Amino acid sequence: MTRVFLILILFLPSTLQAEDPLPSWNDGPTKASIIEFVNSVTDKESEYFVPVPERIAVFDNDGTLWSEQPVYFQLLFANDRVKALAKDHPEWKTEQPFQAVLENDMNALVASGKEGLLKILAVTHAGMTTDEFAETVRDWLKTARHPTKKVPYTDLVYQPMLEVLQYLRANGFKTFIVSGGGIDFLRVWAEDVYGIPPEQVVGSSIKVKYEERDGKPVLVRLPEINFIDDKEGKPVGINTHIGRAPIAAFGNSDGDFAMLKWTDRKSHTLKVLVHHTDDKREWAYDRGSHVGGLDKALDYARQHHWTVVDMKADWKRISPSGPDSD
Repeated sequence: MTRVFLILILFLPSTLQAEDPLPSWNDGPTKASIIEFVNSVTDKESEYFVPVPERIAVFDNDGTLWSEQPVYFQLLFANDRVKALAKDHPEWKTEQPFQAVLENDMNALVASGKEGLLKILAVTHAGMTTDEFAETVRDWLKTARHPTKKVPYTDLVYQPMLEVLQYLRANGFKTFIVSGGGIDFLRVWAEDVYGIPPEQVVGSSIKVKYEERDGKPVLVRLPEINFIDDKEGKPVGINTHIGRAPIAAFGNSDGDFAMLKWTDRKSHTLKVLVHHTDDKREWAYDRGSHVGGLDKALDYARQHHWTVVDMKADWKRISPSGPDSD
């Protein structure tokens, strides 16, 4: 009888065995490193046990939780805003970077660099109240489609990363977005898409001021940059908004390098770089890319034994509705 029972345990399915917490990940050292880390910090008998309040995990957004090619999606939103507002700004026809947007000249837009991007964001994201801005973002996401994939932008989230978010939260982690993207842009949809509430989103911001309009209090967005949450700004944003150092950090570019190094100060932490290697199901890029460039961080990660996700090899599928790997 005992022998029969053991056979049933070993060969009868799944009902008596723990479910795979990361089903869209291929088995291998990358997936194992995430699971082993979570086990080590949640096991009270482990030397690496971390109390629940200190289980903080931070995630870059663009290129880490959703796609970022051919340019950051918030820039595409801003481009659409430029076109919508252009009738009131005839000077934009000959003024860069607005001319590049109106002429769909992506090379000129990229050449304008961060200064050009900030100029576009300041002009297109300002002047309205915070509530009006949120509604504008919400409406755009309902109708906008990616220029080459022809799907809603929120369809381009990464299914394997959604599973990581859920897995961490199921094990007592609080998950935060720490992005160079706009904090108010992200807060509109991050909870619906990622399960991350607005108060757990850290991002770049423009200044706002309090006013009363028609007897009602509002916050009005100003055409002035308040904070850039990118590169060395990310640890600053973490300290300002979270107040605890993370024990797990996920990024994909040199823009996330400082955040991952900030996490690496402790003796037992998880640092993960998503390496875009799949030019069939998504895009393949790293060194020299104008978006999501990955150079110094990739070299450092390999030298210091951080976890590097090979998207092509490690992920069974990219997006929730995308095809499985061969």
